[in-house]
Amino acid sequence: MAHTISEIAAALGAEAAGDVSLTVTGASEPATATADQLALALSPAYADRLPDGAARAAVLWPGADWQALGLKAAIFAPRGRLAMAQLTQMLDDDPAEAGIHPTAIISEGATLGQGVSVGPFSIVGAGAQIGAGSRIGAHVTIAGAAALGANARLHDGVRLCRNVTIGTNVILHPNVVIGADGFSFVTAEPSNVERVKETLGAAPLTAPDDPTHHRIHSLGGVVIGDDVEIGANSTVDAGTIRPTRVGHGTKIDNLVQVGHNVVLGDHCLLAAQSAVAGSSVIGDRTVLGGKSGVADNVTVGTDCVITGASIVLSNVPDGRVMMGFPAVKMQSHLDSYKALRRLPRILRDLAKRQNSVSNPGQSD
Repeated sequence: MAHTISEIAAALGAEAAGDVSLTVTGASEPATATADQLALALSPAYADRLPDGAARAAVLWPGADWQALGLKAAIFAPRGRLAMAQLTQMLDDDPAEAGIHPTAIISEGATLGQGVSVGPFSIVGAGAQIGAGSRIGAHVTIAGAAALGANARLHDGVRLCRNVTIGTNVILHPNVVIGADGFSFVTAEPSNVERVKETLGAAPLTAPDDPTHHRIHSLGGVVIGDDVEIGANSTVDAGTIRPTRVGHGTKIDNLVQVGHNVVLGDHCLLAAQSAVAGSSVIGDRTVLGGKSGVADNVTVGTDCVITGASIVLSNVPDGRVMMGFPAVKMQSHLDSYKALRRLPRILRDLAKRQNSVSNPGQSD
């Protein structure tokens, strides 16, 4: 779909200059932009590549000399990445097949709001409620009695299990699973894991008389707020008795695991391969970096940042930046890392001094 420069600038709330009647059909990096594409040259470093492409218009930084760059029109974005968010949303054509596909199965008693589309081979269980304007992709399964708010987008292969309630404007990417049973088992006698927790590893580990792991079933379901996005192949497990909760506006990347009974606050960010173990609480606006982890029954406060690959083993107060394994205050970790890097040189110097004391005449 074509848009004029003036239309795009208005959507971005940005200023435009030049021939604002020019139309573009998409966006591109400067070096590969064609004449009908809007180049994204958000800094001088990117603008250097404009001559390699054929763009007539570009999104530039404030104060850029667009005419000297050989452009016919320009949009000035004070905050480049925010402009990209708005622009890509405007240009994203994500058509869903209208209506209910003939191969979809809508069980008796399911309620579909106005304008809902359901793709090929998808199943909507008895008693499920689908909000108006929601789009369900192919091979999606929605269990009976699950509830999905308005304007949701469920991509191909999503699975909503029993007792799942999801708010409005939620996006679930391919193969997301919401509401599977949590990883919760118990043995008849105290297990070796329980012994380790009790004795901190001091007691010897022995084989139990009965090693059978008895499943603790997950009856609590999942409650997900509004404006949540969950990336491909991520999972949110059902709570045991109370629901696992994901707060409004939280964004979850691909390959993320949220365990049973977890409570994620509002507007959190969880990057790829991060994991939150069962019954932990993550405060509002907290960020978990890629491959980071939070142990079970831990509370992480509001406005925290857990840096990539860090592992949180104890409670974290509000506003703290944590790094390392086990995670400590970022500055403490950096100080320890610097000291560790100096350690070989310190040991070499110490060995030389010891050698000179042991052999005082060796240097003669």
